[in-house]
Amino acid sequence: MKLLFFIFFTTLLFFSCRKDSFITSPDAALYTTSDTLFFDTVFTSTGSITKSFKILNNNNQKLRLSQVKLSGGTNSPFKINIDGTASTDVNNIEINANDSIYVFVQVNVNPSGATLPFILTDSIQIDYNGNTKWVQLQAYGQNATFLKNIKLSGNVSWNNTLPYVILGGIQVDTNAILNIAAGTKIYLHADAPFLVDGTMIANGTKQNPVIFSGDRLDNDYKDLPASWPGIYFRTTSENNSFTHTIIKNAYQGIIAQDLSVTANPKLNLSRCIVDNIYDAGILGINTNIYADNCLVSNCGSNIELSLGGDYRFINCTVASYGNNYLSHKNPVLQISNSIMQGSTNYTAPLSALFTNCIFWGDGGNVDDEISTNQKGADPYSVTFDHVLYKAKNDVANAIFITSIQNEPPLFDSIDVAKNIFDFHFTKNALAPSVNAGVITSFPYDLDDKLRDAMPDIGCYER
Repeated sequence: MKLLFFIFFTTLLFFSCRKDSFITSPDAALYTTSDTLFFDTVFTSTGSITKSFKILNNNNQKLRLSQVKLSGGTNSPFKINIDGTASTDVNNIEINANDSIYVFVQVNVNPSGATLPFILTDSIQIDYNGNTKWVQLQAYGQNATFLKNIKLSGNVSWNNTLPYVILGGIQVDTNAILNIAAGTKIYLHADAPFLVDGTMIANGTKQNPVIFSGDRLDNDYKDLPASWPGIYFRTTSENNSFTHTIIKNAYQGIIAQDLSVTANPKLNLSRCIVDNIYDAGILGINTNIYADNCLVSNCGSNIELSLGGDYRFINCTVASYGNNYLSHKNPVLQISNSIMQGSTNYTAPLSALFTNCIFWGDGGNVDDEISTNQKGADPYSVTFDHVLYKAKNDVANAIFITSIQNEPPLFDSIDVAKNIFDFHFTKNALAPSVNAGVITSFPYDLDDKLRDAMPDIGCYER
């Protein structure tokens, strides 16, 4: 028995000492969870997200790293934190047997004269037992015009030389006019609503649209809804016009409140895309919105019109498919001439016309993709003229003219898992919307394609 105890104790002591000793062989195994860390576009003067990798010691003994070093040193745009130590160079780092340490990396871009994206590179050097291992670092940098908590007055023009990055919010003052040139990109931070008390005119083209989006362009965030607050056209705002403009990834896309004080609608949208919005893609509250050949897709609530107003939607596609970020739970079109504030229900006159439009949603989550609600005795008119829509039940308080109910629109490519949403019509079969519309005063579709004498329903002409 004493002999057995001695053997057991000796064996235990041997392995314990072995585990606490350091492996010094150049054949020692060392792995990193990444060979390259890549950062998507990082704007000058703003930092990136933090990325990380692990250094793994898969040996049954401790491993001493003689050095972990950022090759570019203090002049590098990259910053690293090695096992809790923020430094460009850390020596004699011990990793227990079958254990690991983290290395965290950020990148900051200093302004330069470049107007186009540029590539930033560096590497992290890991030395151990006479060996050297490298982890490469790469980022795209981009100069930009930065605006923080700013109020615009007078006549202001933005061009597409550099993107605009908005921090803290921006306001177009009453009587001010902001003109935005084709190809201009506007990136807004999570704390940056775009408030319009005056006039905003976005003059995009098919080849060079005006783009509003969040300012996080790395892979983990670039498709994330609710990454910025949205665009708000407030009470005094007037004569706003968007052409070939893309609004995406906001909490609310477009919010327009109160009727226009001029003969023109408060907001005119022509060949625009509102996509991947967490809440309402277009929210109108007793206002005037005219839209033609627009796509409103994959929003929590694509279009909400409340407390009456005056609306004209011509050749628009309004569709939602649940994805990794948003589940389709609400009708793509919700119309009401009333609104509840506290315990009081307010109503106002409503006139809404939808011509050559598609209202569609995926799966069985929503039976009726059009919801209407009429209260009180105010003038009320809702007309659907040559539309395709999904509805299990009759749509109350509305007039339908030569419309198509519950026939799938046969969009070209919808693959939720791969985040592919192509709302053109399939080329392999005749979609029900093709040649099913009526001629309007808007001859060009979202692709600037000329519609023929038998126009299609929706934003695209086959």
